[in-house]
Amino acid sequence: MNPASANVVALIPVYNAANHVGKVVQRTVARVGRVLVVDDGSTDGSGEEARAAGAEVIRHATNRGKGAALKTGLARCGELGCEWIVLLDADGQHNPDDIPRLFAGRDGGAKFVLGNRMTQAESMPFTHYVGNRFSSWVLSRMCRQPLPDSQCGFRLLHRSLLDALKLTADHYEADSEMLILAARAGHRIASAPVTTIYADEHSHIRPIKDTLRVVRLLLRYCYEH
Repeated sequence: MNPASANVVALIPVYNAANHVGKVVQRTVARVGRVLVVDDGSTDGSGEEARAAGAEVIRHATNRGKGAALKTGLARCGELGCEWIVLLDADGQHNPDDIPRLFAGRDGGAKFVLGNRMTQAESMPFTHYVGNRFSSWVLSRMCRQPLPDSQCGFRLLHRSLLDALKLTADHYEADSEMLILAARAGHRIASAPVTTIYADEHSHIRPIKDTLRVVRLLLRYCYEH
């Protein structure tokens, strides 16, 4: 399958990534044809950079968090009627040229493909590596299937998952919640190797606060189940 000729929309949440988002959009448009950017209250002109590069842009008036941006974007993807949705970050940490790898990872007809950076783990900062390994171990058990890189935001979703992915999280823990919701709806989550990139991108993750949010989310789902 050639993603460039498929009914595919790339969804990119962005918050203050004006130095990267334009290039990311340009490279992504070449792969999928249509890019949707949710500007989550940026103050540096990120939305304008994305629009100039060819993206449709939806803007939040204030910064509400990655999860809130994903909810807005997934709702719009449902309206567009696309068949496939590619999720990737705006800061250059995901290589749009890897999109065909996600499509190739749909072995056995999987409708959710998770990027896997662990094949190049030597490029990942040690603290990220340790935290990712631990969260992947926990989520693999919660979802009852192997998730080698649970924190990778580079993902491929089929539109049939949209009804199951009713996110409640507004921040970075939404990435984990998406996996739990898909697994509990009976979907197999496949993985595909993608490039590990750590350069000059600026992370908006707040280690203590966001880790506590993830822990609360996991405890809530464990209690509910």
